[in-house]
Amino acid sequence: MRSLVYLLVAVGVGYFIYQYSLKRLPSSAAGVAATQEISLAGVRSDLLQIAQAERANIALNSNCSSVDDMISSGNLRMVPGGRAGYTYEVKCMGGAEFQVVARHSPAPAESSIRYPTLAIDSTMQLQEIQ
Repeated sequence: MRSLVYLLVAVGVGYFIYQYSLKRLPSSAAGVAATQEISLAGVRSDLLQIAQAERANIALNSNCSSVDDMISSGNLRMVPGGRAGYTYEVKCMGGAEFQVVARHSPAPAESSIRYPTLAIDSTMQLQEIQ
């Protein structure tokens, strides 16, 4: 009987620690599901990779190229078409200036999940844009 009481106390303490740690977890951005944060981390990584490839492309060829052109030439190694509903676009602004934008396809009207539009520029600053 004593071992059963110890077991129940141990389970109670474990449950308390579990609940306490869940409340202290960092919350994600407003309107972004916690599971979506994983996909957004991949999108941010893709943006960084595309921007680095674009900088190298501009340094070597003195011109700005699209994501598909960099993939086909072998300067960028990634799967064409984007990730988790996001597509990538390079906006050339002249000289060595560019911006890579990641946009999600439109969400269903009844969805409460927000799909942020992310961008990185030639200064390698990643930000959310409207």
